[in-house]
Amino acid sequence: MPADAATFPAWVTAIAWTSLVIGFACAAWVWLDVRRRPQRMSVMNVVWPVNMLFGGILWLLVYLRIGRSARRGDDRPPRRRSMPEAVAVSTNHCGAGCTLGDIVGEFLLVLVPVLAVLTGYGWLFQERIFAVWVWDFVFAFAIGIAFQYFAIVPMRGLGFRDGLKAAVTADAASISAWQVGMYGTMAIAQFLLAPLWFGGMIPVLTPEFWFAMQVAMIAGFCTSYPVNWLLIRAGVKERM
Repeated sequence: MPADAATFPAWVTAIAWTSLVIGFACAAWVWLDVRRRPQRMSVMNVVWPVNMLFGGILWLLVYLRIGRSARRGDDRPPRRRSMPEAVAVSTNHCGAGCTLGDIVGEFLLVLVPVLAVLTGYGWLFQERIFAVWVWDFVFAFAIGIAFQYFAIVPMRGLGFRDGLKAAVTADAASISAWQVGMYGTMAIAQFLLAPLWFGGMIPVLTPEFWFAMQVAMIAGFCTSYPVNWLLIRAGVKERM
């Protein structure tokens, strides 16, 4: 652990572990639930469990209210979602890609630290965290666009090239808005709160880091929500 790493009291660690365990438990429950109640849009069978990782009980309640499908064999048409509900589902769809991308990026840079040099550490950024965030964004964007591709292509009946173009058009702004909220919150945690309260920055391989990421992902949802609203209103994104 680096010399400037934060030192956390036991109660902070306990809160972090509790939040992470709740997130994983909610993700596991929803993963099993969508096996029994598959989503009409198949990519949402991945989106909902992934979002439980940061949203926990609050997001589980959202899923039960506006996301849960009928059981297999029940052919009744689903209830039409209100605009705020439709935007929330669309934002969660965007957020799942961002969440997975950030997880992949953070752990990849732990396993292969030299990759940070490729994105500016030591020659563009003095703080390694900024070089890591470049990778986070690359993976979040790639996975988020892939999720949007598999959502928009079946709805519009598009080929590969047109589908990819439509996915980028639909989700580029919302993914970027999500990452802005996530980066902003993590910057406050890493450069202000953790040094002030705990004496240093939060190492990646700690429960406190991933607890902070849970909070940052909720912030990302908040910054991406209005962007998704505008995109749906403009007809750039499909109403989900």
